[in-house]
Amino acid sequence: NRFTIEGRSYKVIAQVERPFRDNPDWLNNYYVKNTQGELLALSTLITVTDRARPRQLNQFQQLNSAILSGVPLVSMGEAIDTVRQIAREEAPVGYAFDYAGASRQYVQEGSALWVTFALALAIIFLVLAAQFESFRDPLVILVTVPLSICGALIPLFLGWSSMNIYTQVGLVTLIGLISKHGILIVEFANQLRKDKGLSPREAVEQAAAIRLRPVLMTTAAMVFGMVPLIIATGAGAVSRFDIGTVIATGMSIGTLFTLFVLPCVYTLLAKPDKT
Repeated sequence: NRFTIEGRSYKVIAQVERPFRDNPDWLNNYYVKNTQGELLALSTLITVTDRARPRQLNQFQQLNSAILSGVPLVSMGEAIDTVRQIAREEAPVGYAFDYAGASRQYVQEGSALWVTFALALAIIFLVLAAQFESFRDPLVILVTVPLSICGALIPLFLGWSSMNIYTQVGLVTLIGLISKHGILIVEFANQLRKDKGLSPREAVEQAAAIRLRPVLMTTAAMVFGMVPLIIATGAGAVSRFDIGTVIATGMSIGTLFTLFVLPCVYTLLAKPDKT
C-alpha cells in the first residue's frame, strides 16, 4: 500500500519494534494467519539460515556484474586472452563479459596504437628520405626502431607496467629519439665515403667508432633524465613511471643493439661504390 503526504507518495513498510527484530531468532516467535484465519507459528513455514552475500551489488552498463581482478604476474594481453577464453567456455547462457579500467583501454586502443606507429614511421621515413635524398639510408636508420621497441616492451611483459595511453606516448616518443643514433652513424659514414673513398664496411666501422661517444652521451642523458619520472611518488606517479620506464629501457637496449646491428645492415644496403 501507499500513502501520500504533501503531494509525495510513500510505500507502507510494516515492521515490528526494534528490540523484536534485532535477532533473526525472533522470526520463530512470530505468528501469521492462514486462509482459515488460524494463527500459525512462522517457524513452521520458514527455515532461518545464514548465507554469505556481497556487501554491495555492482552494476556495469546497467547490468548486475561481478568484478574479476588479479595480480600482475603476466602481461595484460595474456591475462585478457585467458579470461576471454575461460568466459566463453564456462559462462552460463545469458552471461556476458566486458572490460573496465586499464584492460578496457587496452582492448579499445590496441588497434589505434599500430596506426599511430605506422604514421610515425611513415613521417620519419619521408623526412629522412628528403634529407638524405635516398630511400636506402632511411631504411638503415629505421632498423634501430624495432630493436628499441622490443626493449621497451620488456617491462610490459614482466608486468611492471601495462599498455595504456602513457606507454603509447612513450613508445611513439622513442621512435624519434632512437632514430637519432642511426642518423649520427649513417650520415658520418656517408661523409667518410665521399671524402676518403672508403668502402661501406670501412666507413661504417670508423663512423661507429668516432660517433660512439655522442651516441652514448645522448642515451645517458635520456636515461638519467627519466629517473625522476621512474622514482616519482604521489598523484600521477603511475603515469610518469610508465613513460619513464618505456623510454629508459627502450633507449638502453636500442642503443646496445644499434651499435652492432646498424653497421651490418649499412654494409648490406649501402649504395655500392662507383667504379
